[in-house]
Amino acid sequence: MPPSSSSGIKSSALRARLSGDVDNMSWSAIRSDTDVLRALIIGVGLGWSVAFVAIALYYELELYADGAMFSYAVAVQDVWAFHWHNIAGRMSVFLLSLLPAEIVVGLSGSPGAGIVIYGLLFYLAPLAGLIGTFVADHSRRRTIFVYACCSTALLCPLIFGFPTEMWLAHAAFWPALAVCHYAKRTAVGAALVFVLMLTLAFTHEGALVLAFAIVATLGPRGLRDASFLRAVVFLIMVLAIAAAVKIMLPPDEYYAGAFLRAAVHFFDLDIFRVGVVVLLFAVLAGYGVILLALSRLAPDRAYLYAIATVTVMLAVYWLRFDQAMHASSRYYLRTAVVIVTPMFGALAALGAMSGDGRLAVPFLERAMATVRNQGARPLAAAFILLTLVHVIETGKFVAAWGHYRAAVAALATGNESDPALGNPHFVSSERIVSNLKRLSWFSTTPYLSVIVANFRPKRLVIDPSGNYFWLSCATATANDQATRVVPKEGRDLVRIYSCLHR
Repeated sequence: MPPSSSSGIKSSALRARLSGDVDNMSWSAIRSDTDVLRALIIGVGLGWSVAFVAIALYYELELYADGAMFSYAVAVQDVWAFHWHNIAGRMSVFLLSLLPAEIVVGLSGSPGAGIVIYGLLFYLAPLAGLIGTFVADHSRRRTIFVYACCSTALLCPLIFGFPTEMWLAHAAFWPALAVCHYAKRTAVGAALVFVLMLTLAFTHEGALVLAFAIVATLGPRGLRDASFLRAVVFLIMVLAIAAAVKIMLPPDEYYAGAFLRAAVHFFDLDIFRVGVVVLLFAVLAGYGVILLALSRLAPDRAYLYAIATVTVMLAVYWLRFDQAMHASSRYYLRTAVVIVTPMFGALAALGAMSGDGRLAVPFLERAMATVRNQGARPLAAAFILLTLVHVIETGKFVAAWGHYRAAVAALATGNESDPALGNPHFVSSERIVSNLKRLSWFSTTPYLSVIVANFRPKRLVIDPSGNYFWLSCATATANDQATRVVPKEGRDLVRIYSCLHR
């Protein structure tokens, strides 16, 4: 294009902006479809990361499932003795969320305040991870940060609410990826890479897969590249430290077998046979079929018709046919985080290197060209549909959890009891209406009942089907006899319950 023509276009655009005559400017002149898609992904990712904190604290999701046990341990100031000495390989979670919360209990004298701090620090992780990624990512147009937002929006709602340590692993993965690629080759840069790799590796054993993935994304730079070699050395050091911790701080005999069984089934494909996963794939498949069917009839608006049709179908499903509840499956879908996060990370790293001119990735460049030319709007519509599913399923979960928590509180403060469970002060969780039992987590119900009764329960709520007992008699007795800010009534009931089984 001749310089004069280019100048004329710029002048026209400037005059239109100054005069407010936006009708003379097309949307594409202001912002491209790919820019809109990018903004959508960033907005939804950041929106979820803020919503996680607000929803979790409002609905007290730090008490859900294993969180009830962790919160109780914080309240009675015994997190390490109760359980974390068994999982020293997840030290990052202990240091970043549980230990500060326990310290707050000691300083404030308020067990409730400590539980809130635990929930705040735990559920703040995705937002902190995105902020760290944004700061560390020096790729063109912050490609890694965009993928981090996408991963947060699409993966984190699957496990949101369950206190799996993979929640922090996902949050730590993205700034670690960005730092490994863009940290300066100085002592400070090296220290930052090492600290983030160590933090990631000590969130969960599955996070070692993420650490290997980060190093693998540096491979295309060249096996002699300084950043790649630095990451390899630090990964070896981190693995050595992790092995040493495992040897020096092994789990108790009771837990060793349970951890082995959990590890064996971690990558069981049956994990993905859950309602929400089937629904997400059905939405994508339905949207894709409708989009293809209409693409010849209305190529410019096919994605609008497709998203409208699928939205109507989803509304009919949720209002008339839906009986599913994505609750306990949130725990098992941590496996999806381990598998899919490295895929997003690989695409992010390749895109960043391609954008920086470090690497020519033909398939990625062709894919991006397709998105720029005609794929941004259909992709945005698909992203919106997946987000809609996550929003509705999250809403169903937190609403039901609120009702279940209230039902447990009613039993814990009521007069009904089931002495057959081992003590006149025990009551069965089977008394809760059946549609709420999907929110139960049998091994932690007793600890939840103490907390929701403001630490002064009349009854300890017990799940008769429970066959996993967190505390030994010796550990529960030591805590019961110690001076703690939590009233003795609840701790005494926990001691009785523990001594009946361990």
